Amino acid sequence: MRTFSVTGIRLRRRVRTTVPDPAASPVPDLFQRFFTATEPGRTCMGDITYLPLAGGEFLYLATVLDCFSREVVGWFIAHHMRTGLVADALRMAAATRGRLDGAVFHSDHGAHYGSRAFAGLCDQLGLTRSMGAVGTSADNAACESFHASVKRETLQGAHEYGDADTCRRSVVAWLTRYNTRRRHSANGHLSPNAYEHRHHTAKLTLTA
Repeated sequence: MRTFSVTGIRLRRRVRTTVPDPAASPVPDLFQRFFTATEPGRTCMGDITYLPLAGGEFLYLATVLDCFSREVVGWFIAHHMRTGLVADALRMAAATRGRLDGAVFHSDHGAHYGSRAFAGLCDQLGLTRSMGAVGTSADNAACESFHASVKRETLQGAHEYGDADTCRRSVVAWLTRYNTRRRHSANGHLSPNAYEHRHHTAKLTLTA
């Protein structure tokens, strides 16, 4: 394709969701593209994706995935990409897990993740931040792949969701199904909830 100058057709207008903040303090990459964990609640990762609506408008989805089971422990959908979007998703993750202190949270270099407000929330929750390199999507590949699945399976070839309410219902229903029923290859083809249940059951058996 490169030799003959052949390029693929981009069906959707690309929306930039990662805008680095040049004033943000540097955060190291503690993941190094290692997106697994031996226990739930130890490492998690987050990202934002756009959800296209009719008329060229968008909603934005922020998610937090637990690296152990790839369970979506937090999410939030809004009409904006301000810090509150990712902060609300992280608060939901903390509520889902009960606590996140001592865990590591990984993200890209978006300004919302690098903001003082988000850093303060991570400190409040006892989280250590980790960030991939600027402009390198592979450093957050697990989240990128997850969001691609969300849109591929909810849009089913369509270019947009229609109105905002339809979009929210479709995406939230998919996220719920993903956690409870959708089998994941990284979990031995168990759903995230089933994989974690098996893990907790095994631990109880060993301590009994």
